[in-house]
Amino acid sequence: MCGICGCGEPAGQTKLKPVTGRPRYVFNPASGYHTGIPAAELNSSGQKRLLNIDQDLFAKNDIYAAQNRSFFRQHQILVLNLLSSPGAGKTTLLVETIKRMQDRIAIAVIEGDQHTERDAERIRVAGVKALQINTGRLCHLEADMIGKAVTQLNIEDRSLLFIENIGNLVCPSAFDLGESYKVVILSVTEGDDKPLKYPDMFHAADLLIINKTDLLPYVDFDVANCEEFARRVNPNIKIIRLSSTNHENFKAWTDWLSAGIETD
Repeated sequence: MCGICGCGEPAGQTKLKPVTGRPRYVFNPASGYHTGIPAAELNSSGQKRLLNIDQDLFAKNDIYAAQNRSFFRQHQILVLNLLSSPGAGKTTLLVETIKRMQDRIAIAVIEGDQHTERDAERIRVAGVKALQINTGRLCHLEADMIGKAVTQLNIEDRSLLFIENIGNLVCPSAFDLGESYKVVILSVTEGDDKPLKYPDMFHAADLLIINKTDLLPYVDFDVANCEEFARRVNPNIKIIRLSSTNHENFKAWTDWLSAGIETD
């Protein structure tokens, strides 16, 4: 289904495809979707003829996302879709958040990874319900997966649900899961130019967390540049700097969550 990177065939059936002649996909700012430019679609003069694939690519996913969103609103569940590259600190952020908030509100977590239950196990040790979704070769979570997981978790009304998406700054940004907010986490070890390199992700996000600020003295990361780049891509994005390790400015994050809970 993905169409962006070529993943999405049923588990066990994914096959490597030759690069030659494979469609390329480019972001279309007008529609907000992706359009394909297969090499076979060059006309006789060598000009590219765009194929519009935005009608069907995400239609099925969006139907499931709408169903999820309706359920979450009906049951007053605040849902955060956590997005980042691998190793940015999503799970550590979650564990520290659970420690501070589980006495105030019921929390559940859906974990997305291609393999293993390592992150779900960490969340369960922290004291809340967690369900692991293993996607195999699929590089993102989809809305129907979330709907099934919510049923299995038996999530309480007026609660907080975190979805820790697969570590990837590309495909997950394109798939609506029915969440209340998208939160992108960027660690200072990754480089301050990521908002410009992966604009779709930062354009889609409601909040940017710049994580691992305790490492700033040891890395070449310009926080001001990163924030400027993020706002260039998304003028409305909110930004919080924090460290999940030494808890620097962590209260700004829990205060943001508390405000969301009160207004949900």
